[in-house]
Amino acid sequence: MEASHVFEIRTYTAEAGKVDAMHARFRDHVLRLFSKHGITNVGYFAPIDEQLAKNTLIYILSFPSREAAKKSWEDFRNDPEWQKVRAESEVDGKLVAKMESVFVEPTDYSPMK
Repeated sequence: MEASHVFEIRTYTAEAGKVDAMHARFRDHVLRLFSKHGITNVGYFAPIDEQLAKNTLIYILSFPSREAAKKSWEDFRNDPEWQKVRAESEVDGKLVAKMESVFVEPTDYSPMK
């Protein structure tokens, strides 16, 4: 069975003391820019665990295919508005210390397809 779309689960670990700035960048700029480049915002999550809540953002995106994801990410990274937002938000140092990405597709029994 070929999925009609794929999901990407991303986990960002913020630099020390930068989680609020990372959330602000997503809230104020990134979601809109993702949409502009064909990236579907599915959900954004803050861990409840106190230790992870200090520095972690987990989010899920959706794309028609892995190929579409590759193109959307390339277009996003090359967007002059994103480059400006990133530079301005990192005047006092990088926000993201580590990023993990996993592409997944729904199983045949998944309620979300």
